[in-house]
Amino acid sequence: MIYLTRHEHFNAAHKLFNPNWTEEKNIEVFGKCANANWHGHNYDLIVTIKGEVNEETGFLMDAKNLSTILNKYVCDKLDHKNLNIDVDFMYGKLASTENLAIAIWQQILPHLPANVSLHCVKLYETPRICVEYFG
Repeated sequence: MIYLTRHEHFNAAHKLFNPNWTEEKNIEVFGKCANANWHGHNYDLIVTIKGEVNEETGFLMDAKNLSTILNKYVCDKLDHKNLNIDVDFMYGKLASTENLAIAIWQQILPHLPANVSLHCVKLYETPRICVEYFG
């Protein structure tokens, strides 16, 4: 078993806000992140796949092809977008980094070759805050 990791980047805005709560409760729980005028992050996306090396190519998967999948199905849909409004796969979800990582996993999984398994989606919201999702 070998693991291959690819790093990508996107910028996006969001706010953390539960519509079932009062504004006061949202501010109490989410603080500045509940700002009605949104706020943004420079996200770093780190995706790790795993499987066996193809004897003919010497690759688990061509890293350029993995980058194409990540950009086409994830980064291009998220970059310079509002996660709460503009991103179809985030509709109806609280735009937390945790929920975003799960949604990214779901976007990537159907597009990987049969011989490759998705191991981890790691998403940095800031240089000091990240989440990891293993499915």
